[in-house]
Amino acid sequence: AIIPLISFAFFAKIFFWGVSRDSLMAGITGMSPLTPAAPPFQAPPRRSMACFGKGFGASSSSSPKSKKSSKGRKSTIDRFLSGRDIPSNFRYTGSIRPGVQSPRRTVKKGIQLPEYARSGTPSTKGIMPWDKIEVKSASDIDKMRVSGRIAREILDEAGKLVKPGVKTDEIDQLVHELCMEKNAYPSPLNYNNFPKSVCTSINEVICHGIPDSTELKEGDIVNIDVTIFHDGFHGDCSEMFVVGETDEASKRLIQVTYNAWQEAIKYCKPGAKYNQIGGIVERYVKKRGYSTSRDFVAHGIGRAFHTKPFILHYDNNENLGTMEPGHVFTIEPMICEGKADHVLWPDNWTATTKDGKRSAQFEHTILITKDGCEPLTKKLPSSPVQWWEDPDRALKV
Repeated sequence: AIIPLISFAFFAKIFFWGVSRDSLMAGITGMSPLTPAAPPFQAPPRRSMACFGKGFGASSSSSPKSKKSSKGRKSTIDRFLSGRDIPSNFRYTGSIRPGVQSPRRTVKKGIQLPEYARSGTPSTKGIMPWDKIEVKSASDIDKMRVSGRIAREILDEAGKLVKPGVKTDEIDQLVHELCMEKNAYPSPLNYNNFPKSVCTSINEVICHGIPDSTELKEGDIVNIDVTIFHDGFHGDCSEMFVVGETDEASKRLIQVTYNAWQEAIKYCKPGAKYNQIGGIVERYVKKRGYSTSRDFVAHGIGRAFHTKPFILHYDNNENLGTMEPGHVFTIEPMICEGKADHVLWPDNWTATTKDGKRSAQFEHTILITKDGCEPLTKKLPSSPVQWWEDPDRALKV
């Protein structure tokens, strides 16, 4: 039991798609199943996820039965979806507030499901201290190229929806429908009970924003994070989008985040150390007055949504392994205007900056090749070109 604790020491505050280091350790030792991460700050008592049954779509029958008649009363999940089950004393840090969530979307018959699709609990295979980084076979890589391309195609279409007045739930609906058209499962759906098919993180939301009735407004910046599961493999990517026109400070934040992300990708090749990625990111952004989140990690990906290697986006000397041909992982730095400390909303997912200032993020799924690396979610000839990636329009930062 001591070895896992030592090996997972750097996970003390890190969150991994809703799973904290403590929850991981509970899963390893058999004390309890993996559960959504507990807030790393003193917050009002959270609702138990057990009352939601197997996910946010569960009926009230999954909560303890009462001797009194429940006729005419809303279930816990109904109250949550209507926005009436949020602690009245919870303090939001910026301008974004939770809206009303639509019912969970259904997956058509015949779609291949990841292992957590029904239970909400992903496997721990590949994330334990004793697990090695998987080397993908040629066949695996071919399938991951397809998954990566599908994720990119869907992200491009989702980005086209971004404009004032559009609800983030409309983005989720489009992503879900496109997944069904392409015979792919939307990977976030029911992963540790996540209720939607995509993440939409606006302004001060660092990551894991839940799509709902919130309308995008002129000047907002939003990250759309798309992951799909197709033919046994996940593909994962995210990108920033600007709603109409935004201020110069937000433009600079996006440009610096994009540039730092690109610098980290350029570093990747056989023999390179995973622990050096964080230093590349942090040195670039810190020099320009920004901070990088220490609480969320990038990850290996393949048959499992999240697996080794774990990648920190800040300077560190952790033993995270060495890149080899066939390794596949994400790089997804979350860069903040102010301090990178975060606050977790009562929904157990939405992470915002503690100071309410804005955050930005980009993500690719990366394959290590014999000669370097290949982003499996790279832009396609048909992909829109954003101003920050166009040398003629990019800001000089």
